[in-house]
Amino acid sequence: MTNAELQQLVEKISIQLFQKPFRHKAFFNPRLRTTGGRYMLGSHDIDINRRYLDEHGMEELIGIIKHELCHYHLHIEGKGYKHGDQDFKRLLKHVGGPRHCSSLPNVNRRSRVLHYVCSQCGLNFERKRKINTTKYVCGRCKGKLRLVKEVVIERG
Repeated sequence: MTNAELQQLVEKISIQLFQKPFRHKAFFNPRLRTTGGRYMLGSHDIDINRRYLDEHGMEELIGIIKHELCHYHLHIEGKGYKHGDQDFKRLLKHVGGPRHCSSLPNVNRRSRVLHYVCSQCGLNFERKRKINTTKYVCGRCKGKLRLVKEVVIERG
């Protein structure tokens, strides 16, 4: 699906369910990571995460569009457009939109563990972030730290 097709779909859903036109831009935003979509208060545009279409299909995408259009139309009308507002909850229920989108599977999640040892007292350190061994010393004896190994853990 292209951005133009997404724009047409959003306009169609807006007319069918809300009986109001969508006069701004809707597009896929590749920078979105943790959310299905986003309504921009300043520009009134709607960003959509393409991964939700790829992973969950058209039904999930339509649900995200309904949710964002609720924010859009309520904000334009000056009503309560936030998640906790009664206007938002009522309109979302009326059009059958989801409160939250499904979760995406975690792919390419990597973490690392760095193992350091003190050269004087032998104290072991485990850290996620690298330590500058020229600047920092052992907290117990002030000895020099040495990187022993780095372990990369793959998840997902």
